[in-house]
Amino acid sequence: MKITRKIALTELQTLFYSPVAWLILIVFTFQAAMAFTDVFGGLVRSQDLNYSVSNITLNLFGGMRGLFTSVQGYLYLYIPLLTMSLMSRELGSGSIKLLYSSPVKNSQIILGKYLSMMIYGAIMIAILFVFVLWSACTVKDFDFPVALSGMLGLYLLICAYAAIGLFMSSLTSYQVVAAMGTLAVLAVLNFVSRFGQEYDFVREITYWLSIGGRAGESINGLICSEDVLYFVIVSWLFLSLSILRLKAIRQKARWQVSFSKYVVVFVLAMLMGYFSSRPTLMAFHDATRTKQRTLTENSQEIIKRAEGGLTMTVYVNALDNMMWNALPRNRKYDMERFSQYVRFKPEMKVKYVYYYKNPGDPNLARRYPGLDDARIVGQISKSADIDSTMFLPPEEIAKIIDLEPEKFRLTRLLERESGEKTFLRMFDDMMRYPGETEISAALKRMVMELPLVGFVTGHGERDISNEGDRGYFRFSSDKPFRYSLINQGFDFTEVRLDAPVPANVSVLVIADARTPFSPAERANLDEYIDRGGNLVILGDRRRQEVMNPLVERFGTRFLPGQLVKYVSEETPRVRPGLPLNNFPADFIQARVTPAGKDLSYIHEVMYTRRNVVTMPGCVALEYTTDKGFDVIPLLVSDTTDSWNELETTDFIDDTVRLNPAIGEVARSYPTALALTRQVNGKEQRVLIAGDADCLSNGEISIQRARVPAANYNLIMGSFFWMSDNEVPIDVRRPVPPDNELFMTGAGAKVGKWLLMGLFPLLLLASCLFIWIRRRGR
Repeated sequence: MKITRKIALTELQTLFYSPVAWLILIVFTFQAAMAFTDVFGGLVRSQDLNYSVSNITLNLFGGMRGLFTSVQGYLYLYIPLLTMSLMSRELGSGSIKLLYSSPVKNSQIILGKYLSMMIYGAIMIAILFVFVLWSACTVKDFDFPVALSGMLGLYLLICAYAAIGLFMSSLTSYQVVAAMGTLAVLAVLNFVSRFGQEYDFVREITYWLSIGGRAGESINGLICSEDVLYFVIVSWLFLSLSILRLKAIRQKARWQVSFSKYVVVFVLAMLMGYFSSRPTLMAFHDATRTKQRTLTENSQEIIKRAEGGLTMTVYVNALDNMMWNALPRNRKYDMERFSQYVRFKPEMKVKYVYYYKNPGDPNLARRYPGLDDARIVGQISKSADIDSTMFLPPEEIAKIIDLEPEKFRLTRLLERESGEKTFLRMFDDMMRYPGETEISAALKRMVMELPLVGFVTGHGERDISNEGDRGYFRFSSDKPFRYSLINQGFDFTEVRLDAPVPANVSVLVIADARTPFSPAERANLDEYIDRGGNLVILGDRRRQEVMNPLVERFGTRFLPGQLVKYVSEETPRVRPGLPLNNFPADFIQARVTPAGKDLSYIHEVMYTRRNVVTMPGCVALEYTTDKGFDVIPLLVSDTTDSWNELETTDFIDDTVRLNPAIGEVARSYPTALALTRQVNGKEQRVLIAGDADCLSNGEISIQRARVPAANYNLIMGSFFWMSDNEVPIDVRRPVPPDNELFMTGAGAKVGKWLLMGLFPLLLLASCLFIWIRRRGR
């Protein structure tokens, strides 16, 4: 070890007595300062403009644009310039012969050279630590462990690069060739994950070998044993190859013998890499203060209940436009979406089944005129460079599973070894993949009984199978819609009140009934209410006569007429002759009340973000509190210039006028009420709203300019409250406390000049001092 230290010290002296090492440090410092001050200044500007800034530590150092992310992207440019001369200089000058003639082992030579690079890498990390200290002084509650995790990842990356560069330097006496060779090897290791992904065995090897983005997890606060061991194994691999290379030169061994030794070392490294990447052998440490890189406690509890084996089978239809996400070459990227679950369920097995079946897409006939399904699959396979024989024909997949209810889309079947099954779907939105809420809801469906929502039928109510604008298909059972009840953990059924409501119904929905209930139906409904069942009643205009008898026992009444919004002659319009914002006067935008936001965290989010619930043709509500229920106004009409229009019975436009003579009063009216009481030892929860359209397919699907509508959040929040906070799964995390910068824009400019100017100049002064002192000697 003493000889190794001396070699390392000698190498460091050689490095720092030349301008190359100093120049690299100065350029590295300037580039890092430029990246850091760019992100830091942006956050300061956002804060000065009164925008909220949060999770500042990760934004400064991780994420897409953070300092450590940027450094990881260009670090490969520096290391070859340092390592190119480590052994090439010895080989070119002939000094290697002096080393061979001295009592120095090959391993001591290589480890000494490598130790010098480790020390130089530590100096580079120390420079980055200056930016960490700067942030610690200017960021409230700075998350030090996250920054240290990122520094660890970058240091291990530098060490791996150094080992590769050292090996390439031992192959040639030309320094430029060594540098170019190092860049070539790093390029191969960056892109090797793209090769052989169609084959299972090759995929595992090439994906593990890839060095691209390997420090990304550490930079973002998650230390994974697989990544740490990857850097250790790669460093060991190239150091061992370097030692074998020196030994071959020293002993003048035949190339066959040397090559066989190289193969043995490589195979050993691959075996270690294989075992280190097995989920059951991996360990993790989430360095973030709020455990952002880990599943929430609710999701972890669900996984604990899913005892025994778990298999996820991915069914991929060649004629589905999502097929590309799960092709063999993309399997690793596909499974990364479930990495947090594999972490807590490492024994989970994954299978991929490929088939073809026309899902009824009219675009297929247009794109491939005159071709049957089999020939279309052949065309797609040819263009995608995949084997068409891997796709099972329709008759074969039908023998395995019935995918018609899933419309033959890309879907995943989760199956426990005890027999419970459920589907996990892809969605028609920008995210496509299921998130933690949807995955945990699917798992929870297999380990416990979930709430059953019953939709009352038989009186012209809104239909959960109706896909038209007035129907309730989208929010209840639309499988490609992320926020539908079926994807958020609810089961649903249709209920007729000519018989008692089934005991397993947790929530009963009565939406926009058009005909009165019979005495027997009223009796069955009353029996459900008396036993403490939760209830949702949605009225609408011109339904007061039918709906009021249902809500009067709650001390509530749907007022006659409907709500409209006052538009004066002086109100500016988008176009002359049209109402404000082109919306009719009966387009009510209801807001969550301060009391209503306490029902659930989702309602609180709506209140904080000032979201609205669009309720066209809404009916106002009035209530009393003498029926044994605690009443909370959940939604109110958006402004105090709305009133209950008693004379209008049809379309409302901007010609409506307030008529106080018949009792019309301009004020804010309740449009949704939340009622609670204690029944049979549990809290009964009732939601009454004056509009059934707010949950309809049309209102959920439409987006209007300058209207921050969040009707789907009303659905999620209300049914979360109705299910006693069971589903949708609560995946909230604590808010990171590092949400404030102790600096203004002027201070950020001064800091920019200090970090980008003074800091590199100090390094330059150190370089000049050492150079002048050495010349003096």
